[in-house]
Amino acid sequence: MVGRSVITLDDLSIAQIRELLDKAQYIDAHRTQVAHTCEGRVLATLFYEPSTRTRLSFETAMLRLGGKVIGFAGAQLASVTKGESIADTLKTVSNYVDVVAIRHPKEGAALVAADAASVPVINAGDGGHMHPTQTLADLATLRSRFGRVNDLTIGLCGDLTFGRTVHSLIETLCRFGDVRFVLISPKELRTPQYVLNRINATKDCSYVEVSDLSEVIGDLDALYMTRVQKERFFNEDDYLRLRDTYILDEAKLSRAKADMAVLHPLPRVNEIAKEVDDDPRAAYFEQVRNGMLMRMALESSVLGDELPGFAAYENKEVAA
Repeated sequence: MVGRSVITLDDLSIAQIRELLDKAQYIDAHRTQVAHTCEGRVLATLFYEPSTRTRLSFETAMLRLGGKVIGFAGAQLASVTKGESIADTLKTVSNYVDVVAIRHPKEGAALVAADAASVPVINAGDGGHMHPTQTLADLATLRSRFGRVNDLTIGLCGDLTFGRTVHSLIETLCRFGDVRFVLISPKELRTPQYVLNRINATKDCSYVEVSDLSEVIGDLDALYMTRVQKERFFNEDDYLRLRDTYILDEAKLSRAKADMAVLHPLPRVNEIAKEVDDDPRAAYFEQVRNGMLMRMALESSVLGDELPGFAAYENKEVAA
């Protein structure tokens, strides 16, 4: 992975994804040992659209590894306002830093950035397309809850049309195989055909499309809630009509399995009631911590900076 950009998780093999999961688990248990792993390194966070969690997570990850951070949050703060292209921005920034994390509202922007840059580029979300590091956080959370990321029935609920986190997660889980997807949405926000095609092309994965969460919640091992994203709508009336379609509360949760995990990429608006936060099945703030750990694993890996003690830990795990 050294020197490589990560635009989608298809850029990584399943073995590399598993190694990142192992590294994140190791980092969590060895914070002091890894605190100087990326000393002297600089990360640029180029965020052309608003973000709180993702940007701070990337930045905290590098700071916890001993590196430094530069960047901007919002296109109005960048030279794009003067007409500069993404390619020129990346060619310039590559002279300052060792790795770049970029978020952009247009699909394909991260690939353009990676082609122009002379340092590794990590996609922090491009439009409605892909959000690979959120998917890594999702995988880490599933594994921490169930000890695996397959042989599961996973419900995905809400905006399945524009939700890049949903698309990334489905496509990656299909690579691991043996997952039963329950796709829960109003007809206006159904899963795109290209994502359904990916499921259909995977021999041991399947899906059903439903519109009633209460009807299926008892069958799920994990429920992935999403918000209806106002910024993806051209018509505000459509947004206002659909935003409250699904709200997870304790009444609905009472029908679920005792060990079902509730995930959400955040930010939430009102699709998960605050009362759910205290339920042991709520895993969405755990996802936030796992996202930071996975970004620490990813940043150090593309830079080629070895985590002190990890090789011996990995060998010990394999031997066990």
